Amino acid sequence: MTSPTTLTRDFAAVFPDEVVTHAHVRDVDLPYGAGTMALITLDNGLDHTRPNSFGPKGLAELDAAIESALAREDVAAIGITGKPFILAAGADISGMPRITRREQAKEIARYGHEVFGKLDDGRKPSFGFINGLAIGGGLEVALNCTYRTVIATAPAVAFSECFLGILPGWGGTWLLPNLVGAERAVKVIIENALNNNRMLRGPQVQPLGIADATFEGADFLERSLDWAGQVLTGRARVERAPVDRGEAWDAAVARGRAFVDAKLHGAAPAAIRALDIIAAAKTCSKEEGFALEDDALADLLMSEELRSGLYAFDLVQRRAKKPVGVPDKSLARPVTKVGIVGAGLMASQLALLFARRLLVPVVLTDIDDERVEKGLSYVRGEVDKLAAKGRVSGDQANRMKALVTGSTDKHVYADCDFVLEAVFEEMKVKQQVFAELEGIVSPECVLATNTSSLSVTTMASKLAHPERVVGFHFFNPVAILPLLEVVRGQRTDDASLATAFATAKGLKKNAILVKDAPAFVVNRILTRFMGEVTRCVDEGTPVEVADQAVLPLGLPMTPFVLLQLVGPAVGLHVAETLHEAFPDRFYVSPNLQRLVAANKPGLWSWDAQGKPFLDDDTRALLEQGDRPSTAEQVRERAMAAVADEVRRLLDDGVVADAPDVDLAMILGAGWPFHLGGITPYLDRSGIAERVTGRRFLPVGVASLPA
Repeated sequence: MTSPTTLTRDFAAVFPDEVVTHAHVRDVDLPYGAGTMALITLDNGLDHTRPNSFGPKGLAELDAAIESALAREDVAAIGITGKPFILAAGADISGMPRITRREQAKEIARYGHEVFGKLDDGRKPSFGFINGLAIGGGLEVALNCTYRTVIATAPAVAFSECFLGILPGWGGTWLLPNLVGAERAVKVIIENALNNNRMLRGPQVQPLGIADATFEGADFLERSLDWAGQVLTGRARVERAPVDRGEAWDAAVARGRAFVDAKLHGAAPAAIRALDIIAAAKTCSKEEGFALEDDALADLLMSEELRSGLYAFDLVQRRAKKPVGVPDKSLARPVTKVGIVGAGLMASQLALLFARRLLVPVVLTDIDDERVEKGLSYVRGEVDKLAAKGRVSGDQANRMKALVTGSTDKHVYADCDFVLEAVFEEMKVKQQVFAELEGIVSPECVLATNTSSLSVTTMASKLAHPERVVGFHFFNPVAILPLLEVVRGQRTDDASLATAFATAKGLKKNAILVKDAPAFVVNRILTRFMGEVTRCVDEGTPVEVADQAVLPLGLPMTPFVLLQLVGPAVGLHVAETLHEAFPDRFYVSPNLQRLVAANKPGLWSWDAQGKPFLDDDTRALLEQGDRPSTAEQVRERAMAAVADEVRRLLDDGVVADAPDVDLAMILGAGWPFHLGGITPYLDRSGIAERVTGRRFLPVGVASLPA
C-alpha cells in the first residue's frame, strides 16, 4: 500500500489546486460518564460557497487525525462532523480529468477506502454527525461510521456519482445496501442520481435507515453528542431493520437494471457497474466489496463518459452562473412590476414564475375577460398545489395570488418595468403588440419576447426605441427547465440586456447570451436533428426504426416522443421558419404537414402498458419512399447534421463558443451529462472532424488527454 506521504507527493501535479479540507480535532467529554470523544471537524476554511471535499492532502490529514484518536487509550469514541451546514461534498473532482493512468485512479480509490475504513475497523466506536450537505464521499465518510445522526434541515444528502459517470467508490456501493437493503440502495445510488441528481432532505434520511437519529437546528451537535453518550452507556439502543437477503434483493437489482436500460440504453457504464457491486454485496465480504469498488472506480475514472460528465458539471456549476458576454450588472434597472401579454398556458406559467421568484406585482392581459379569468384561475390553482405540497406557506400562497392580476386593457402596463409578450408565434401579431405597448409604457421599460424562432431585430424594427427590445426565450415546462436564451437584437442596448440578465437571475434561471439568429441555439439544433430523422422516415425507414435509432446516445426521449411533447404544429412552424432562412439545410417533412393538417397530436398512440404504437389512422396518413435506412445510418445522419449545424452557428457567432452550445443543450433540451452536452460526443466519436474538418474542443477538455 502506498504511504500517505508518497501518495500526496505523487498526486501533487494531478491536484495542484486542491483546497485542503482540514481535520480539526478536539476532545469532548461525553455525558453520562461515557468518556472522551475525539471530535473531528472537517473544514476547508472557506465559506459555504465552497463545500468541504476530499483530495489527497485532505485525506492524509483525516487519516492522521483518525490514527491519532485510535492510538489514544483515553479516547472512548471518534466523532466526525463538518463546518456549519456542510459535512462534505465528496471527492475533489478538480484533479480527476488530469488522471492519465489506471493505477493512479486505483490508488486514490484504495486510499479513500483505507482512510474511511478506519472509522469502522472495530477498534473504537465512531459517530458520523451529518450536520448539513453530505454528497458522495461526504455521505460515505458517515456510512463508514458505526452510528449516524442527521440534522433535520440538511438540504442535500445523496450519492451523485452515477449522474457524473462514476460510482460511490469509497464504500458506499457496498455499505448502503448492507445497511438499508438493496431496494433502498438502488433508489439512492441509481434512481435518484439518474433522475436529474435528485437529493434527499434531512427528514427523509432516517426513515430510509441511513441515519439512526434526527435532530433539529441550532443545537444539533449538542444533542448528537448527548445521544452518543446515551448509546455508549446503553441508555439508548440503536435498532435497525434486518436486511432482506432473499429474492427481494435480486428483484431490486433487476428493477434497477431495467430502470438504467430505459434511461440510458447502455450509453454510460457507471450505473451498471454500481448495480453489479450491489448485486455482489448480497453475499460478498466488505473487503471483497471494497476491492470491486476499487476496480470499478479505476475503470470509470479513465472513461470518456466521466470526462464528459465532469465537463458538463463544470458548465452547470460555473459557466451557467457567470454567462459570457453580459454587460456589467450595474447597468441593470430595477424591476418592480411585470407585465405578461397573453393569458394562455405559457403566459400563465410565466406569470406564476415571476410572482413566485421576484415577489413583485404581475399583470397579464388578453382579448376578453374569459381568457383573463382562465389565466388567473390557472395561477391560483398552481399556487394552491404548491401550498398543499408544503412548498409555500399559507401566507406566501395568499401573497402570490394577490400579486397576480389581470385585465383586458393594456394600459395596466403603464407603470411596468418589464413587459414580456407570450402571444401567437406570428411576426405581424408580435409587432402589433409591441407597437401598442410602446405608446403605453415608460421609456425605460424593457420589452421582451418569448419567441422561440422569430427575429427579435425584425420584431423591434418598426419601433421608435428598438434598443429596449430583447429576446427572453423560456423552455417548456417553464417551472422545470432552467435555461433562458437571452437574445440581443441588432439594436438592443446594454442597459436592457443587463436588466434582462438580472431578471433571469432573480427567476433562478440560467441564462446564456444569444445573437439574434433563426431559432437561436437549442431549437435550431433540435430542428436540424429532427429534420434528418423525419427525412429518413419519408424516404422509407420504418417509424419504429427511426425513432429508436438514437437510443444508444442515452437521450432523455426519442425524437418522435419529443415531437409529441412540443406538438407537431409547433415543430412544423419552427421547421418552416428555419427552412425559409436556410432552405438547403432544414427539411420540412410532407408527412409532418399531413399530421398537422389532420390535427394529430403526434405519431404515437400508447397502449395500456404505456408503450407507443402507430395506429392505423396515423399510418394511413404517411407516404414513404423505397429507400429505408438502418438504425445506425439514421443515427449517423442525424448526428452529422447536428455537427454541421453546431459548426455553422459557432462560425456565425450565435454564442461565444462550444461550451455555451453544450450548456444550452443540457439545460434546455435535457441532453445527458455523460455526453457533455453535445460537442464532446461529436469530438470523441470522430463525427466532428469527419463532417467539419476539426474538433469543437481541445483534446483533454471533456476527453482523455492525448
